[in-house]
Amino acid sequence: MSKFEREWHFYIDDMINFAEKVIVYTEGFSQSEFVRSGLNYDATVRNLELIGEAATHIPDEVRQVHPSIPWRQIIATRNRLIHGYLGIDNDTLWSIIETDIPALLLKLQTLQQLIKSGMQSTYPAPEKY
Repeated sequence: MSKFEREWHFYIDDMINFAEKVIVYTEGFSQSEFVRSGLNYDATVRNLELIGEAATHIPDEVRQVHPSIPWRQIIATRNRLIHGYLGIDNDTLWSIIETDIPALLLKLQTLQQLIKSGMQSTYPAPEKY
């Protein structure tokens, strides 16, 4: 592993951090207020992109052990946001923010606790990636 490569579990930490930011940046907004919010909207979209980017660094073996986390959907959402495929559907975006992100955050926090408790023996050795 080069000195610039990160162990995969640090990307889980990143995903948690980005999901928490999405929740903070959208707290107290209605959908219409959020869409008009400018900075909060842009920061939220960027953090959703970053969640997907971090997910691309999680090894397939880890993804397979945790199928309740929608890895492919997370990465696909990142791709749609980054590349602006057909613009951003604000109804879909709001649904992701209101429903998917809180559920994802809980699943990621559970995975993080498993890693920290030493249950990572079922996961690939970080140096392999």
